Amino acid sequence: MRMEPRETYSISELSREFDVTPRAIRFYEDEGLLDPRRDGSRRIYSKRDYVRLKLILRGKRLGLSLAQVREMFDLYDSAKDERPQLEKFLAALAVRREQLEHQRAEIDEELAEIRSFELQSKKLLSERAGRPAKAAASRYRPSPDKALR
Repeated sequence: MRMEPRETYSISELSREFDVTPRAIRFYEDEGLLDPRRDGSRRIYSKRDYVRLKLILRGKRLGLSLAQVREMFDLYDSAKDERPQLEKFLAALAVRREQLEHQRAEIDEELAEIRSFELQSKKLLSERAGRPAKAAASRYRPSPDKALR
């Protein structure tokens, strides 16, 4: 359930809206990514903080570091147009995509190896299932007193 855009939000409203803890929101504030105004000890978050929190969480989901998110916020705050911010964002996305593609290649390789071992193991099981019971019982087994030594 998304809230209608408003001018101000409490920490509990943002927490519910984005399904994050108030502690996480305070952490982003401590990191300089959010800047609520104060009314005594109460934090009052603006529409700008709302959008920034949304972007922080999107960046996290995409695998961006908080330093990268901060850098993009700084570019946005200082640039006359959004071109530098978009170029930086595209570069960060390209790096993240490359990392994920590399991970996917490693995962595909590992899955192929697992499939190979599964096939080998199933083949050995089916071969052994066809053996007479006596052959399986004739394998060496240490006597109980030898195993204790």
